[in-house]
Amino acid sequence: VQLQASGGGLVQAGGSLRLSCAASGIIFSINDMGWYRQAPGKQRELVATITSTGSTNYANSLKGRFTISRDNTKNTAYLQMNSLKLEDSAVYYCNADGPFLNRRKSYWGQGTLVTVSS
Repeated sequence: VQLQASGGGLVQAGGSLRLSCAASGIIFSINDMGWYRQAPGKQRELVATITSTGSTNYANSLKGRFTISRDNTKNTAYLQMNSLKLEDSAVYYCNADGPFLNRRKSYWGQGTLVTVSS
C-alpha cells in the first residue's frame, strides 16, 4: 500500500495550495480518506476527512478555507487550501481508512511540507 502525498511547498500568507494524495494497493473507492497535519513541537491533528460516500468533515478552525475532495477514477484525494496563514505551516499527511477482512485498517502517507511565509 502506498499513499503518495504531493503539492506542498512554500507559499506566502494569503496564498493557496492544492495537495494531492495518490493511493495504490488499496480499493480506493471504499476507503475513507483524510488529511492530518503536524507542526513542529505539536501533536498531529485532523484537518479534514471524506468518507467513501463523499461526506466531509473539517476541523472547526479550518472550515471555509480548506476543501477536501476525491476522485475515485484517479485513486486520488485532494486538499485545496486557500487564504493560508502562518499557522498552517506543517507537514501534511494523507490517511486512508477502510475495511480489511473483518476489521478496519488505516494507512499513512509520508507527508508533504507546507510552509507559509509572511
